[in-house]
This record gives sequence, structure tokens and C-alpha cells, in this order.
Amino acid sequence: MKTAISEKSKVVFDYLVSIGDENVTAQDIADALGLERKSVDGIVTAGLQRKGYTERIPAKIETEDGVKEVKFIKLTDAGKAYDHDAAVKADAEAAAN
Repeated sequence: MKTAISEKSKVVFDYLVSIGDENVTAQDIADALGLERKSVDGIVTAGLQRKGYTERIPAKIETEDGVKEVKFIKLTDAGKAYDHDAAVKADAEAAAN
């Protein structure tokens, strides 16, 4: 199994690294990166969460319209430790064998 994330996933991943432990939703990420929220959801689920690099944390926030349920996207410990260059190298070596 490949361990490296795709270039699209890396854009979202790099954003999550840059904001640290800030609480963000898929919509927040989409707005910050100029992407569609649906695209961000797919990238997070298929490209990051399934590899164990992110998790979605359910929460409730206060809005003008009342309380809203959201899911914050956070890096896991594995995500915080992820080294893209090392993963790309490992995948290339595995493919060569």
C-alpha cells in the first residue's frame, strides 16, 4: 500500500499543518484554499483520514441561528509525524522491488 499522499491531499495536509491545533471544518478549509467543500470532504476522507493522518471530531458551535453540529478536522499523531518526502521515497523503493 502506498504511504505517500497525493498532491491534492498534500495541499490540504499542508494547510492543516500550518494552522496547528485550530478548529476548522471542511468549509473553512475550502474557503481558505479556494476549493469546493465537496472536494475537501473527499480529499480528507480518501486521502488523509483512511491513511490515519486526520480525524473528524464532532462538536457543537453557537451561530446566529442557534446551535449547529459540525465536525472539526484535525491531524492525528500519525499525521503530525508524516514526512511526505520519506513516504514518496519509500513508495518508489517498494515499487522498484
